[in-house]
Amino acid sequence: MKLKPNEKVALSDAIDRMNEGLDQFIELYNEAEEDKAIIDFDEEVLQLLEAGKEKFGEAALTKRINTIIKEVLSFVSTEEKEHEE
Repeated sequence: MKLKPNEKVALSDAIDRMNEGLDQFIELYNEAEEDKAIIDFDEEVLQLLEAGKEKFGEAALTKRINTIIKEVLSFVSTEEKEHEE
């Protein structure tokens, strides 16, 4: 393949940009962590969550669920304090 000098420079620049982009993809891949759920909800709960998001909105549902979970799991910190004593 024959190239004019300006075509060779343009091709070289394009290759350099592709390599930079590839390096960024490789870096993102290497830094990526596996996304695993904290809790595996069954299908019925997932459907209820979706219905709740539609009814109350995602932000409101998230706030309600966080409040409930904090209350339910409050025993964890209580038990830890009892074991320390």
